[in-house]
Amino acid sequence: MKIVRRLGATPRERGSATGQSCPDIFELSDGDFAVIGREATAELDTELPPDAARADYERIVVITRETLLRAKRDIPDV
Repeated sequence: MKIVRRLGATPRERGSATGQSCPDIFELSDGDFAVIGREATAELDTELPPDAARADYERIVVITRETLLRAKRDIPDV
């Protein structure tokens, strides 16, 4: 598995010049996506709706709204 491309603007283009806040979204060679964001599992785990589940090896990660909106144009329809 390898990173194929970034979706959306770079952190620097979104105003992160210090490296302190660098959420990012990447498309992987197998078609999946990888996300860099703030780990928020403990904070949000009990907030999941009843029909949502998280395996022990999965984490809830938060990215900024701007990160996702700026990636929208790069997310494939299929």
